[in-house]
Amino acid sequence: MRIRYFGHSAFLVEVGGKRILFDPFLNGNPLSPVKAEEVEADAILLTHGHADHFGDAVAIAKRTGALIVANHEIATYCQNQGVENVHGMNHGGGYKFDFGYVKMTPAWHTSSIETPDGMLYGGHPGGFVLRADGVTMYNAGDTGLFRDMELIGELHPIDVALLPIGDNYTMGPVDAAHAVKMLKPRYVIPMHYNTFPVIEQDPDTFARLAAKEGAKCQVLAPGEEWTLETR
Repeated sequence: MRIRYFGHSAFLVEVGGKRILFDPFLNGNPLSPVKAEEVEADAILLTHGHADHFGDAVAIAKRTGALIVANHEIATYCQNQGVENVHGMNHGGGYKFDFGYVKMTPAWHTSSIETPDGMLYGGHPGGFVLRADGVTMYNAGDTGLFRDMELIGELHPIDVALLPIGDNYTMGPVDAAHAVKMLKPRYVIPMHYNTFPVIEQDPDTFARLAAKEGAKCQVLAPGEEWTLETR
């Protein structure tokens, strides 16, 4: 599994010959090293509807034919915007796609979609467990700390967890380290920080806290990639 970070919460995961985009906030992202027009994808997984996550999903899906996977409300919205391939899910549900098995998990946050006519209800926010080619990834999405993370880790032994550390809107470094304690991943990658002043954080501080909880922290700069081998 090759993981490339585009800043904020945008990732491109390449596994089993497939390209999976998470939360492709690219053209409006001051940290992104790429534009939406430069990215190819087979699938796009959206944790929620906020603009810094929904981002360029519709444009990328229309250009590439990528499948958008999201909660029911966002999937329906994308379909109404002309995206041909969508798949709606909800918390606790899983589905086997051609690129791997995906389970949607809860997240403590909010969700809405910005439109010219105002904000639309974006359904409940979530995260994803992705199991592909012998590797299990957990993307927590935007969330605060919650006790059921322990259950997620028990049910799905996690190789790598993507956790927000920016504070204010999500967990900060201390709470994210406690999430590591509950989830018990082999590796953890911080996200959702330093894009804007209100979420400025030192990822090395989080790395030290995560190490105390038994996880190896892989801090990625925007544009950097890392490959995780099968156990």
